[in-house]
Amino acid sequence: MFVKNAQDETLIKVINIDELFDPLHDQVQGQEQAGQEEQPPQAFPKSQLQFPSGEALPKCWVDPNYQLN
Repeated sequence: MFVKNAQDETLIKVINIDELFDPLHDQVQGQEQAGQEEQPPQAFPKSQLQFPSGEALPKCWVDPNYQLN
């Protein structure tokens, strides 16, 4: 799955999709899609990620207490 870094608008290929869905993880491992070479995996904070369309990630993916608010 691909998401976008909201700061510099680069695409990020999420390596472990379960980390993205789990609200207890505040980071996901991904590979920046820049240039022609495969980039090394690194951690990206979920707070900086959004869908490629510009839509924010669902609250249930980022806030472990989303049902209390």
